[in-house]
Amino acid sequence: MSIVRADIPTLDGARCLVLGGGGFLGVHLANALVRQGAAARAFGRTLTNPDELDDRVCWSCGHFEDSAAVAEAVQGQEIVFHLLSGSVPGQPGQKPISDLEMNVSGTLRLLDICNAAAVRRVVFASSGGTVYGTADRCPIPEAAATDPISAYGVGKLAIEKYLALYHHLYGLEYSALRIANVYGPLQSPLKRQGVVAAMLDRALAGEPLEIWGTGEVVRDFVHVDDVVSALLLAATYDGPHRVMNVGSGAGLSINQVASDIEAIAGTSNVPRIYRAGRAADVPVNILDISLITRETPWQPRCSWEDGLRDTARWMAARARTRLV
Repeated sequence: MSIVRADIPTLDGARCLVLGGGGFLGVHLANALVRQGAAARAFGRTLTNPDELDDRVCWSCGHFEDSAAVAEAVQGQEIVFHLLSGSVPGQPGQKPISDLEMNVSGTLRLLDICNAAAVRRVVFASSGGTVYGTADRCPIPEAAATDPISAYGVGKLAIEKYLALYHHLYGLEYSALRIANVYGPLQSPLKRQGVVAAMLDRALAGEPLEIWGTGEVVRDFVHVDDVVSALLLAATYDGPHRVMNVGSGAGLSINQVASDIEAIAGTSNVPRIYRAGRAADVPVNILDISLITRETPWQPRCSWEDGLRDTARWMAARARTRLV
């Protein structure tokens, strides 16, 4: 579904680095950058879908913990997109110390590198699904209290604060997008994150769908193309708001997601297995996206129905499974 959109600014000649560029979101972003005229480099440990990365994107293999490798990738870049994270929101047996060392400390080293390399802007993929914790209202605006209940969310929020500090101390420009639950083509069903991909994979294979808790938790699902468009806009946004939500603005229960997936895969008789709920799962998370839609030309363009079918087609082709 990815196309050049007229509401996204061109980035002709802009030198851009995508940290986490080998993953689901990173590949989509790197490809979009070169379509918009940028000179894009993608950095990561592994390239999950090597055949999907545009030939114009320069690939750099390296670890985020390797400061020398990161510094080499950052050198000469104008805009750095920080998508990397060493943990996931619902990870069982949370490890706050390792999360701090890997994600927060790693980002501080990155910010020092960016400052020394005269990077113009850092665009950070924060987490709209975790930084707010159990919100007292929905949709959740950016001004709502931030009380994360997972180490992942605490780390994302801490990075936002350090970005603000580096802007104050050194003038490093930044944007932090609090992104909802991203889904779409290229998302691996084998990762620990991505309920849509995991359920689609099981449904297409005729396997039981696994659901944490009762399935009544509500989440905001946003298609990867819409997230990429928001990230591109954040790279050139010069307004006063440095933190903005990115989502669909609507919520779906996990049970509804499962039903929609069963319908599109033609597997309505597949059983559901309900697992014990997880401590890091908030009951409802729907993002208020009115700020970004006022401040920029961005709007979520891909409906849930179209996005789910787009994702199902890709997964079916990947598995050589025929959709009904």
